[in-house]
This record gives sequence, structure tokens and C-alpha cells, in this order.
Amino acid sequence: MKKSITLTQACDGLVRYKNATGMSPNTIRNYRTTFAKLQAFFPADPAFEAVTRDQLIDFFTWLRDEYLSEPDGAAPRGQIKLSPKTILNVHTDLSGLWTWGVAEGFVPANIVRTIALPDPKEPVVVTLTKEEIDALLGACDRSKTWKNRQVTANERPTADRDRAIILLLLDTGLRASELCGIKFGDINLTANSIKVLGKGQKERLVYFGKRTAKALWKLLTPRLKASKPADLVFGVGEADDPRPLTRDVLRRLLVRIGERAGVANVYPHRFRHTFAITYLRNDGDLFTLQDLLGHSDMAMVKRYARIAQTDCAKAHQKASPVDNWRL
Repeated sequence: MKKSITLTQACDGLVRYKNATGMSPNTIRNYRTTFAKLQAFFPADPAFEAVTRDQLIDFFTWLRDEYLSEPDGAAPRGQIKLSPKTILNVHTDLSGLWTWGVAEGFVPANIVRTIALPDPKEPVVVTLTKEEIDALLGACDRSKTWKNRQVTANERPTADRDRAIILLLLDTGLRASELCGIKFGDINLTANSIKVLGKGQKERLVYFGKRTAKALWKLLTPRLKASKPADLVFGVGEADDPRPLTRDVLRRLLVRIGERAGVANVYPHRFRHTFAITYLRNDGDLFTLQDLLGHSDMAMVKRYARIAQTDCAKAHQKASPVDNWRL
């Protein structure tokens, strides 16, 4: 076995390794968040190889029963307990840490794999309806009405950008980080396609329809002469000196649009769910959907399929000719 290192040094070593192998900044951020919890539980910073299975079981118990997080956001929610899904993510990250430790010769075995995985219930997948999308698009054009003049609202200078964002999210199923990273050179308005850099730095093509193409054309055309292929498409702030659109800014933007439209729980991934399930309802196939979404396996795609099939069963129960005609 190699020379002993501390737990903190091991965490830092894995982050450096993941950076070197091209992991996305979001994945690196998730590792750092997990390791901060681990280091809070082990303030004495023990030797990496000295951490025992029983200690890690105590760590997961602490996460489940005692640890409180304070999520960031436009509407702070105070301190809350971690969800089972978050604890499962921590388990996955720590298994990655010990796998790296075995490969590097710092620990003899991956003890995390001997600890049972948390069993989170699948969260309910909530899609957007056509009426809600119509309301969101309408809210892109005008601000809230004035408090003292309920019939007065201002036109919004970012209306074209916001409409393009909503239509693109709905038409492609892009992840938030993928949309924020789109550059001018990635978009092909002739083929109605976008080259996307997804998880694990994997490139793929996604496609959009005629109406989304029209919205993109309206947004991009005034900027084509002054833009370079490497310039980001979506930005915030002054038009002549925009800042990059980030995941957090995108989330807050959609929340505000939702508030103006009267639509609750508007967030980027909800458009991804809506795209996937609508695609399957319209007879799209699972394997193409997997490619379009950029999933490495079929697990989530199959879940979308189960939801779509349930919808079809309910629709048939409601519309059955034999039952409705009482034959």
C-alpha cells in the first residue's frame, strides 16, 4: 500500500483526478459538497485507510437523522433534512472515493459498497400542460400589472430571449447546464439542430421544430454580425456586455416567469420531463429518446415509458367506445 494520506487529502485527490478526466464543473461541485459533509463528520481528519465501515454507517445515520442543510435560492426555506435521494447521491460519491483509493493503493477495499444503498422513493414526475406553456409564453412578453393600475403592464426587453429559452427547453429536453452552454457555432438553423456538450463531456445532437427555429432566428439574427462561433447564445444583463446565463440564474428566471403566469413549480427539469413524456405519447421510440436526452442507460427512459403507458391506459378508460356507449 502507498504512503498514508488523510481523509481530506483523499477527497482532494479524487477531485483533482475527476478534473483531469474532464468531469463537468457541476459534477465536481457535487463531489465537493459531499466531501464537505464527510469532513464535518470527521473533524479530526483521520487517515484515509483508518476510516472503518462502522464509522461510515454512523455517518449515514447522522446524515439521515441529524444533518440539516440550508438550500440557496430566491425563496430561502430555512434548514431542512436531506432527502433520501440526496443521501443516495452521497453514497455514490463516497463509493467513487473509495474506488479511487483502491485503484491508487491507499486503501485495501471499497468498504462503502458493503453498506446498503438508501432506498429513496421515485419522485413524482410532474409535466407541464399546453395551457401552462401558453401562459408561460404570454408572461415572457409583458411584466406584472402595476399594483395601482391593474390593466397596465410593461413590455419586457428580454421577451425574445425568454420565449426562445422556454421553447428550446420544451422542444429538446435539454438540461439546464446544457442550455446555458450553447454557443453560436453550436446551432444549425438549416438542419434545426444543436450540438450539445452533456454530462461527461459527451457531445450529442438535439433537434427542434419550426416554431422553435423561428424563435431562435428572431433572437439570433440581430446579433449574427457581431458574434463569434464561441460566443454564448444566452446571457443576462446589458445587451452590449452580457454575463453568461448560469443554471441558478436560469432557475430564478423561470420561477419569476411562472409567478407572472400563475404557474407553480416552474423549473428547468420540468420541461425535460414534459419533452420526454410528450415524445413518447406521440409514438417516439425509447432508444432515440435515450440519445436525445443524453442518458447513459435506459433506467430513466423506461420510467418515462411507464408514465406514458399509464396515461394511455387512463385515456382509454375515459374514452372507451364500448363503455361510453354502454354496449
